[in-house]
Amino acid sequence: MTTQAHRIDIDEFLTLAISETPQELHPFFESFRTLYSRKLWHQLTNKLLEFFDFPLSRPYRVDVFNKFVRDFEAKLNQLRLVEMGVKVSKEIDNPATHLQFLTDLLERVDTTKSPEAHVLLLATLAHAKLLYGDNEGTKNDIDAAWKVLDELSGVDPSVNAAYYGVAADYYKSKAEYAPYYKNSLLYLACIDPAKDLTAEERVLRAHDLGIAAFLGDSIYNFGELLMHPILDALDRTPHEWIKTLLFTFNEGNIGKFEALAPLFPKEPILQENYPFLRQKICLMALIESVFKRGAYDRTMSFQIIAEETRLPLDEVEHLVMKALSLKLIKGSLDQVDQKAQITWVQPRVLSREQIGQLAQRLAAWGSKLHKVEERIAPEVLVSG
Repeated sequence: MTTQAHRIDIDEFLTLAISETPQELHPFFESFRTLYSRKLWHQLTNKLLEFFDFPLSRPYRVDVFNKFVRDFEAKLNQLRLVEMGVKVSKEIDNPATHLQFLTDLLERVDTTKSPEAHVLLLATLAHAKLLYGDNEGTKNDIDAAWKVLDELSGVDPSVNAAYYGVAADYYKSKAEYAPYYKNSLLYLACIDPAKDLTAEERVLRAHDLGIAAFLGDSIYNFGELLMHPILDALDRTPHEWIKTLLFTFNEGNIGKFEALAPLFPKEPILQENYPFLRQKICLMALIESVFKRGAYDRTMSFQIIAEETRLPLDEVEHLVMKALSLKLIKGSLDQVDQKAQITWVQPRVLSREQIGQLAQRLAAWGSKLHKVEERIAPEVLVSG
């Protein structure tokens, strides 16, 4: 479908628009006429974006785009053009027409000259296909968008947001928790949640991120989520206990975990995965136990680990091996003496209590260093 097929008399279209639209829209069409005749494409772009954001314009957006913007779209910044197209497409209810509108626009955008516009359109197409149940088409468009996006630098935040937003939605629909968690946090990094999301959307996003953190089989570091203000959306809601549970996991606090467990039936998926969550809190408890120890006190007997993680003694070896395989810790096992030597523990975000413990250890270390200094100072003076 060529642009030529859509050409009509612009002056006639604008005159007709003024006669058939509400009075509040007439200044827009007058501005369109003036800016178009003077070929002020940048100013016309801004006025069009303003028009497409104006609530009363909704019934007229598709016509304005198809019968007016199409005439000079090649002269516009292609990313801004696609932003207009994305807004207009939301007014098309018919799935086939909606997809065709976006596909036609995609064919008219030069990927080489306007890679960001191409990515934004692919992400929008992927989202539409996801809504219409075409998971395979969604994944193909997401993959195609990433191939272009991965080669770019200094990308417009709206483009990144569109990509990470639809990627997160796709992985949510597939119940793939780890990639949802990653893409959802990247999406939040591209927007201002306070301005760009409604209160309900913020609660839903925080809730879904919490569930993903619990159930992601490779997620054992909740630091980025715990520091993100999105979690505050759960305060004073029925989901507030999820926020409490996230901090409980981060602390490896099995006692608090068991106290919160009676609330799991509120989220059936957590109740269904209780054995996995129990193992996960035990792993977090192991990490916390190692962290609390000094660098020279990290050889732990299986008995101590069993007490710290509240596990039967015969399950400790499997737990430590699991922690090693997940790279939560580094070290070695002595199966004969039933001991684990830990040489490294995964860095993570600390609670106030954990920071206090770290401060005490640093103070103790400083005290030891001072004693060593006092002991060797006379020797240094004598030898001097």
